[in-house]
Amino acid sequence: MKKIIICGSAFAVGQQLGEFGRTAWHQKLTQTALWQTVTAMKDAPQTINMRQQVEAQFPLIWQELVGLAEGLHAPIDEVFAWNCRGDLVRSTSDGCTTVAGKGVNGELIIAHNEDGFPQLRDDCAIVSITPDEGLAFTSFAYPGSICGHTVAVNEKGVVNTVNNIRALHRPDGLPRQILARAALNASTLDEAIAILTTEPRVGAFHHTLGQMGDSRLFSVEATGSGSSVILLTGVFAHANHLIHSQLAAVEQVITASSGSRQQRLTEWQKTQTQLDGASAKAILSEQHDAVLPIYRLSPQDPDEENTLATAVFTLGSEKTTLQVFTLDRQHPAQQYCID
Repeated sequence: MKKIIICGSAFAVGQQLGEFGRTAWHQKLTQTALWQTVTAMKDAPQTINMRQQVEAQFPLIWQELVGLAEGLHAPIDEVFAWNCRGDLVRSTSDGCTTVAGKGVNGELIIAHNEDGFPQLRDDCAIVSITPDEGLAFTSFAYPGSICGHTVAVNEKGVVNTVNNIRALHRPDGLPRQILARAALNASTLDEAIAILTTEPRVGAFHHTLGQMGDSRLFSVEATGSGSSVILLTGVFAHANHLIHSQLAAVEQVITASSGSRQQRLTEWQKTQTQLDGASAKAILSEQHDAVLPIYRLSPQDPDEENTLATAVFTLGSEKTTLQVFTLDRQHPAQQYCID
C-alpha cells in the first residue's frame, strides 16, 4: 500500500490527493455503475443544495474539493457528486467492520476492516497530511475522495473509524463525508461527536471514536433522521448497519454480508471480556462463513466489496499506535506512532 505525505493549503492538499488518485479515477472508478449513477445526479437539486451548504459552512473543505478536482483532471461537479455518493444513493460499495474495547492494562483498542471496491486494492494509500489551517492527521485514502470517512487519527490523538450505513431517508442537509472530514479537526472526543451529529445531515455513518489520554470509547450512529451516541463499557462490534436501539425505527438496507458479519460478531462478543490488538486482528481476519465472511476477499462478493486494509489502533495515556495490515495478516505493511 502506498504511503504519501502531503502538506500545504486546503487547495494544495486536495490537489495532491487528486494527483495520487488520477489514474484510478479515469481508468477504474469512471467505469463503475456506481460512478455513472452518482455523477448523473451532479446537477440534481439535492446535489446543488449540498454544494451550497458546504461552500458556506466549510469553505476550506470546499477548497480541498476544488483542489481534488484539479489534481484529478476532472470536473468539480462530478468530483463533488462522487464525494456525496452515500447521500445521493441508498447503497454504495463501502462496507467495513469495526471492533473496540479495553485491554488488560487499560489501553484502548479500535480495529477496523476497510472494505471497498476490490479493483482499488493497489490504488489506495495511507496519507499523512499537514494542512496550513487545521490539524494534521493520518488517514486511509481512496482515489477521488477527501479523507475522513475511512480510518484516521489526528495530531490530538483522536481516532475515528467509519462504517457505511445504508439509510433510506436522506433529507436535505450536509453530506456525510464532509462532516467526517470536518471531524478530523476536532481536538477532543466531545468536539468530534458534536461535529458528526450536526443537523441537518443527509447520509448516514457509524463512527467508533477514541482519543489518546481519554479513557472513553464511543459508538456514534449519525443519520438524517437523528443520531445516537453510546459510551462503550465492554467489547463492541459493528458491521455497517444501524444497531442502536434508539434508531430502531430508521429504515435501512441490511445486506446479507452485513447481517452475517454482525451475527458472527455478536457471538464472538459473548466470549470476550477484554480486547487486545491480536484478538481484534484475529476476528477481523476470520473467514468462518465461507460465503459471507468478516475478512472479505472473494471476487464474487455480493456487495462488490473486499477488505482492502485492516487498521489496529492502540490508544494509551501518552501515545497512539497504528498498524496497517493488508494481505499479509502477520506483518503490518505500515506502522505509525502519535504522541
